[in-house]
Amino acid sequence: MFRFKDPLWLLLLVIPVIYLYFRYFTRYLRPPSIPYPDLAIFDGVGKSWRVRLVPALPALKAIGLAVLILALARPQSGMGDTRENVEGVDIMLALDISTSMQAMDFKPKNRLVVAKEVITNFIDGRESDRIGLVVFARRSFTQCPLTTDYDLLKSLLVRVDFGMVEDKTAIGLALANAANRLKESKAKSKIIILLTDGVNNVDDLNPVDAARAAAALGIKIYTIGAGKPGIVEIPQQTAFGTRYVKMQSEIDEETLKEIADISGGLFYRAKDESTLKEIYDQISKLEKTKIEVFKFYRYTELFTDFLIAGLIILLAELFLSRTILGGIPR
Repeated sequence: MFRFKDPLWLLLLVIPVIYLYFRYFTRYLRPPSIPYPDLAIFDGVGKSWRVRLVPALPALKAIGLAVLILALARPQSGMGDTRENVEGVDIMLALDISTSMQAMDFKPKNRLVVAKEVITNFIDGRESDRIGLVVFARRSFTQCPLTTDYDLLKSLLVRVDFGMVEDKTAIGLALANAANRLKESKAKSKIIILLTDGVNNVDDLNPVDAARAAAALGIKIYTIGAGKPGIVEIPQQTAFGTRYVKMQSEIDEETLKEIADISGGLFYRAKDESTLKEIYDQISKLEKTKIEVFKFYRYTELFTDFLIAGLIILLAELFLSRTILGGIPR
């Protein structure tokens, strides 16, 4: 950043302009005061370098004065402090990576691939929020804590894949993990976006109890059930290549609705990729709040640099006008 601490001094910059006008330019506007004979016979005689430099003296003095005036305006570079209102929310994304997320009902991709793409677009649509990511199957762990480094978050999201933890669906543990990451947050709005395609089948923590605990911390939960109802195909690798196993798609909508209701959030059902995109877009529009952000800067004074430069220019003009160019009429 660059700024002038006392910009009113800049009004004095008109002084060098006026000086240049009356000292140099007006000489070409007024008629000569002394008539002289035609000197056309001397047109072929070239000008010496000293004669050519004479017109630069007034400009040099004006530049020196201008630089001194800039010094009085206290130029500064570096960083200072500002205050601005921005939209900000703390968001934890909870993503199911159990085996059932391999279902191919979001053809030609499986549920997890589509979910990662949609979440990436969601991240790109946010500007001033802190966003984190937890993934879960049999257990839940934090893939990325709350951060505003979206490039880092997206790179960690890309690495999410099946087999990172044992198979099963621990919705309660995922909510508890996400809520734990938000409990110290000072943001005015704290939310969890939970995406799953199954039923909680781990007894360590009941999802409804986890939702109540999150609600007590002021956290809102949006739940998304991903997948088409009915029979779906899940690919399995065998010695003879990939084969598709048919299984019943089971989503515990009642529990997901209850989790959302307890915390003041909403439940959504995504049966295809376009619906999933719309859901994240809706949540993005719903969750915006103005917070005050302080940015701290440190400024470096440039007064001395400008002062020295201005004095050098004026001394150069004085030296030239009193020595090398002093005897030439102007």
